[in-house]
Amino acid sequence: MISSPLLLNSNIRHGFFTRVGGCSSGLYESLNCGPGSKDKPENIKKNRQAVLSELTPHTARLCGLYQIHSNIVHYLATPWKKEDIPRGDAIVTRQKNIALGILAADCAPVLFADPENGIIGAAHAGWKGAHAGILENTVRMMCQQGADIANITAIVGPSIVQKNYEVGPEFLEKFTDHRHFFMNSPRKNHYLFDLKGFVLDRLAELELGKISALPYDTYGDKNNFFSYRRATHHHEKDYGRQISAIMLL
Repeated sequence: MISSPLLLNSNIRHGFFTRVGGCSSGLYESLNCGPGSKDKPENIKKNRQAVLSELTPHTARLCGLYQIHSNIVHYLATPWKKEDIPRGDAIVTRQKNIALGILAADCAPVLFADPENGIIGAAHAGWKGAHAGILENTVRMMCQQGADIANITAIVGPSIVQKNYEVGPEFLEKFTDHRHFFMNSPRKNHYLFDLKGFVLDRLAELELGKISALPYDTYGDKNNFFSYRRATHHHEKDYGRQISAIMLL
């Protein structure tokens, strides 16, 4: 579990979990927390319980979403049932002892907290969601629930770095106003996209109290992180997902 000193607070627990420390094997070794993978459901259940146990010694629930690369944010008032998990890419809550979990395997997980007002959030920021406003919508909902924007801290977790994120010209065209987040790739008519920089820039425009990004590269560190893009390049049949979580005590 990786933590940020900016989110260390007596009433908050958080962690950006790696792929290490679970019971899965093969492509999913070992802390695969993604129900959308083809890993054994019982392994995923055990892995998610291990995450919760490491996050807090208190009795708690872990709640996530059916992530769809959108700008949809849900407010969690009470833990939703497995059959009622909503579609979206961010969660906000004021409820204690409920861990908000976000899955990723190259996209940027972002954890938010306003400790003074007791409001937290967790967002899945792939390029689609970040471009469509998932981060802005998360902060907006936090403020609607009583957060003060000057008190909000946002931390960007492990994600793919620019040197490993090659895209084609059709991708570049989607970012006509943000071309400074691209550099030329050695391959002709291809570019390298700075997802983490783009996410940080969107957060900076919101004028939050504190923002930061962890320096880990999911693609380049196969021992510690799952990576969708790496799995694709290696022609693997599937891939695991690591989880990032935050909760109020």
